[in-house]
Amino acid sequence: MRSVGVIVALVLALGGGYAVFTRSVEGLPSGAGPQEQIDTVAVQQTLLSVGSAERQYLVAHGSYGTLDQLDSEGLLPGGTTVHGYLLHATAAGAGHFTVTATPVDPDKTGWPTLQIDESMQVTRR
Repeated sequence: MRSVGVIVALVLALGGGYAVFTRSVEGLPSGAGPQEQIDTVAVQQTLLSVGSAERQYLVAHGSYGTLDQLDSEGLLPGGTTVHGYLLHATAAGAGHFTVTATPVDPDKTGWPTLQIDESMQVTRR
């Protein structure tokens, strides 16, 4: 009887794990290969770091900064090119910033362009 309980618990645990896994990949495009998924997640993390750097720059200077300004303050993590994506930022005083990551690697044709703004939400374009 005890072994039946163990088997039921194992099936429930595996089913729960599968449900969590399925939800975690729902936001990815259906045709996205493993390397695209890995690289776009890494770029998303970089954009979140740059967004955080923008907030730090805003506190110190009263306005959002360009990538050059963030870099001169030591706030830009890893430069303006990451995983075959080029970062570009626009800043409009203390009210708005946008950082866009565009794929520039020829092997990444058709991959999504990613963007973050002061809402700290990474979006695909």
